[in-house]
Amino acid sequence: MATTVTMPKMGFDMVEGKLLRWLKKVGDPVRAGEPLAEIETEKVNIEFEAPASGVLKAVLIEEGTTVPVGTPIAIIGAPDEPVEVPGAAPARAPAPAAAPAPAPAAPPPPPAPAPAAPPAAPTPTPAPGGRVKASPLARRLAREAGIDLREIPGTGPGGRVVKRDIDRYLQARAPTPTPAAPAPAAAPAPPSAPPPTAIPVSPLRQAIARRMTASKQTVPHFYVTVEVDMDEAMAWRARINEALGERGRVSVNDMVVKAAALALREFPALRASYQEGGIVRHEAIHIGIAVALEEGLITVVLRDADKKPLAQIARESKELVERARSGKVRPEDIEGSVFTVSNLGMYEVEHFIAIINPPEAAIMAVGSVREVPVVKNGQLTVGQRMKVTVSADHRVTDGAEVARFLQAFRRYLENPLLLLIE
Repeated sequence: MATTVTMPKMGFDMVEGKLLRWLKKVGDPVRAGEPLAEIETEKVNIEFEAPASGVLKAVLIEEGTTVPVGTPIAIIGAPDEPVEVPGAAPARAPAPAAAPAPAPAAPPPPPAPAPAAPPAAPTPTPAPGGRVKASPLARRLAREAGIDLREIPGTGPGGRVVKRDIDRYLQARAPTPTPAAPAPAAAPAPPSAPPPTAIPVSPLRQAIARRMTASKQTVPHFYVTVEVDMDEAMAWRARINEALGERGRVSVNDMVVKAAALALREFPALRASYQEGGIVRHEAIHIGIAVALEEGLITVVLRDADKKPLAQIARESKELVERARSGKVRPEDIEGSVFTVSNLGMYEVEHFIAIINPPEAAIMAVGSVREVPVVKNGQLTVGQRMKVTVSADHRVTDGAEVARFLQAFRRYLENPLLLLIE
């Protein structure tokens, strides 16, 4: 009987997934557990495994499509088994029609005709005997201005030169005023800042934003910090790595994870979750390890960390981180943690605080191991120290309990032989 493959739920808060790529074509044989498709969730990209064996009879959604959890996405059946394929997805909307070409611009209007030349002014009429006829006032004004009346056309009775003719002549003879020098150009405006750039938000970043905002808004955080003497731990780490040789290496974070897991055995309140109406305590100690990716932060889960030897923790942690960074994590790799370790020590960060990852009740922020001046037996010397801060949910636990948990955690790291015999 044919198997209908649906969009899987790969996390308690997953509501939809995006099919990035089919890893099989219609007609290809498929084995149960074999990668069938690559799916993008809010957290990571995951290779989804086929739930049954047979032949891929049909794919029901195209690559790049986002659908809710539980939506049929493919059909697997026997080679000769007829299957009924649901109707095709609606066609994409047609591309919008091209905008009509703009109408041609109207022709420019014809140039206006040049204005007609003004009629020539009449020449002054000389009086008999060659004397120009002019009023006494006009003569005086002409004499004062040094004007030859013969140059001035008269407009008075009989061509007589009158005062208005003198005024018009003086006005016409006045030099054309020199145009004012243009105002100096304003200094060029400083170049404006480039406009801001809108950056698309990845599904992982959207999930981080939503979950961390909800955590800070709903979880009453408090913080407790201790400093751990790492002299013995660093010496033992060097011995362990020398003994392991090419079989692997133990990191400081591996030792932190092991110490936290052992301390959580003694303090179940820190491996709990708050729910309306009660507190849920988890028996299995699954430690979340924060991993930085280019697009954000995810948490991979090391299961039963308190029961595993240090070398196994180192090996499994490395595998989980590699799968996360290559986009090949499985659903079980990112779900079920009860306590998270976030380590920024590799970035030379001395101290920071982290936001609780719901539904967990606590998270540990780990700084770098630093050489600092310390006093031992009354003598000033150099020691290796590491600061650790636990952020905890005040609905689940209190400061004194977190302080005792950190005392136990510090005891394991300052006596690292305990990490090897547990």
